[in-house]
Amino acid sequence: MKCPYCGFQDSKVVDSRGIDDGIRRRRQCLHCDSRFTTYERFRAESFMVIKKDGRREEFSREKLTSGIRKACAKRPISNEAIEGVVDKVEAALHHLGKVEVPSSTVGELVIEHLRELDRIAYIRFASVYREFTDIESFRKELDALSRSPAKAPATQLPLIPGDGLPPPAKKPRRAAG
Repeated sequence: MKCPYCGFQDSKVVDSRGIDDGIRRRRQCLHCDSRFTTYERFRAESFMVIKKDGRREEFSREKLTSGIRKACAKRPISNEAIEGVVDKVEAALHHLGKVEVPSSTVGELVIEHLRELDRIAYIRFASVYREFTDIESFRKELDALSRSPAKAPATQLPLIPGDGLPPPAKKPRRAAG
């Protein structure tokens, strides 16, 4: 394993622990003695994603993660939560047991999980995935979301400004002196 600090090609494993579907390893560079962490993930048999235009491309976890991160940009969502969504979507796709999966299946799985995680991220992803062509189709999606019985997570900011926000806390004034 190449050291991220000095680029030396060899390191030793100091500690290994199993995590979810992989292994976390603490390593130490044999040249500069710096320590770093690597994650090894079990890679199941790959499958192809059939795009809307009929093209086929190999499933890319990195591409899926990138799309979800864009939807979650500037939202109070942890990296662990994003990785959790990616893990759930990837597991569901593998569970289908198919060699080829339509991109619509991937998109619907992502939308399902983002709706539970963060409504703003959901709307962002849906607006690109469902290719809203006008404001009316976007409004219909917002209306459906606001009527849904699912309660937004406590960390979620409101969908409509001023909706359910507590009054801003006043900062204590410092005494002059």
